[in-house]
Amino acid sequence: MIFLCLFYTFFMIGLFGFGGGYSMLSLIQHETVEHWHWLSASDFTDIVAISQMTPGPIGINSATYCGYMAVAKAGYSTPLAVLGSITATLALILPSLILMILISKLFMTHMHSPSVQSIFKGLRPAVVGLLAAATLLLCTRDNFSAPSENPWQFFISCALFAATAFGTGYLKINPIRMICYCAVAGLLLFY
Repeated sequence: MIFLCLFYTFFMIGLFGFGGGYSMLSLIQHETVEHWHWLSASDFTDIVAISQMTPGPIGINSATYCGYMAVAKAGYSTPLAVLGSITATLALILPSLILMILISKLFMTHMHSPSVQSIFKGLRPAVVGLLAAATLLLCTRDNFSAPSENPWQFFISCALFAATAFGTGYLKINPIRMICYCAVAGLLLFY
């Protein structure tokens, strides 16, 4: 049953995840943490961090890891958890594969038409909104602590968040390098 749920969930995410992997994160987080309760919020944050550091698209990496974790946390064996990874990954990419095969020729023919351009003008802000939603969903106590519980950890977490946003967005520092810097800072400051 969990394999059917994984397939359906990640197929729907793949079908409606316009904008790539980053915009899918809020959909994946909602389904795996809030709807199905396969993962905790901190598990999902770990998945995002690992997905950022591993080669490949973040949406596919996240689906692979979520599929594994969902099946493993349900008490199944490692080989079945690997099957969960495969199921979630294939389900996520299947809609894109089908849609791209079906519409690629049609899109190339009509991509400059006013109606297609209007559709994309409406989709672009929605994609940015999904990215913002993913950011807001990850701003939790698990990731930043609460100022009343541990002011030092909250301050350092906010500083690392700001430094990463500034470093990657403004200074154009490689995101992987920023992740490594923050990991070292976490080791030095919180160990």
